[in-house]
Amino acid sequence: MSSVPVWDELNPFPWYQFMRQSDPVSFSSNHNNWNVFCYDDVRRVLSDYECFSSNMHQGHDPNYPISASLISTDPPRHRQLRTLVTQAFTPRAVEELAPRIREICEELLQKGIRDGEMDVVQDFSYPLPVIVIAELLGIPAKDRDQFKRWSDAVVTGVHEMEQDPSGELTPTNPQKEMAHYFMEMIERRKREPSADLITGLLNASEDGQTLSTVELLGFCILLLVAGNETTTNLITNTMLCLDEHPGTAEYLSAHMDAIPNAIEEVLRFRSPVQSMFRVAIKETQLKGKTILPGQSITAWIGSANHDEGHFERAEEFDIHRTENRHIAFGHGIHFCLGAPLARLEAKIAMETLLTSLPHFKRKSNHPLSPIGSSIVYGVKSLPIECHA
Repeated sequence: MSSVPVWDELNPFPWYQFMRQSDPVSFSSNHNNWNVFCYDDVRRVLSDYECFSSNMHQGHDPNYPISASLISTDPPRHRQLRTLVTQAFTPRAVEELAPRIREICEELLQKGIRDGEMDVVQDFSYPLPVIVIAELLGIPAKDRDQFKRWSDAVVTGVHEMEQDPSGELTPTNPQKEMAHYFMEMIERRKREPSADLITGLLNASEDGQTLSTVELLGFCILLLVAGNETTTNLITNTMLCLDEHPGTAEYLSAHMDAIPNAIEEVLRFRSPVQSMFRVAIKETQLKGKTILPGQSITAWIGSANHDEGHFERAEEFDIHRTENRHIAFGHGIHFCLGAPLARLEAKIAMETLLTSLPHFKRKSNHPLSPIGSSIVYGVKSLPIECHA
């Protein structure tokens, strides 16, 4: 009998493979939680809202406005929210960002070109989406670093400590802090409309329906957290994959039209989002296992995207892959609204980087350190030598 692979944040794929083959729908009695690993089951859990709810707490917590956002809402309100949000966050509005995204990328790369080295994460893939989303929302440049700290805290669950009046140290509540910040911005935009996304969201209306304040707060926080983390890790993971497969960067430098397909393979091979959560709202069956109402489910997207039953040579990284129906951005009604923006940013980022630095090389003496989350996949730092 083969031994169970050790869970490794940088290489969870052997563990995923073992679970798909040995216990694809497994129950953890300690957490009253089901873990689902195969493609078809993960896709069903993500899309079958009649059995698996996105509203994990079955209500809205005022201290956590993200619980009122698209990601935590079921139909019929989810449809209304998505319709309202898409009025302000249209494909055309996203595409119009392309020149500014390219400008930001070129500015960020100047350090690497000048110094002959850079940290892909700190100098490029982290600031790019922060700047883009901050400008979309009308957030001043001076507040960007604070937003990144809030975003990291929500994803990793590691919060900063603060001292209360009695001198005792307690963890901060990043969602509450973000909500307070955005509340002030929303009130300001009500008085002084601007050409930013918050004003657009305030003006969105469908059949007399508008976004409530808590729903608007939830979307702003969701966009900040999901937009920052997903795009940062998508760009970084692309660089990791190119470094691990010699000749690929040079090929893409000479065939820029192949970059979008390469990014899709990165989304499959090293999915920025590795897992999502649902809660059962009716008794249902998965692979002969009975899931009861109230039990939570972890849908392992990272495992589904390596399922041998759906992807030939699933453990190989292949930028020429043609059949690539990955679910890195989810599936069904909760398919990521920000996917076009993430894809656009990653495409322009790689075009700009490979044009300026086609012969980059990772500093192998710098060990990779995972960001510390089972939800998203990425590294904290990725130093490279920059050779034009």
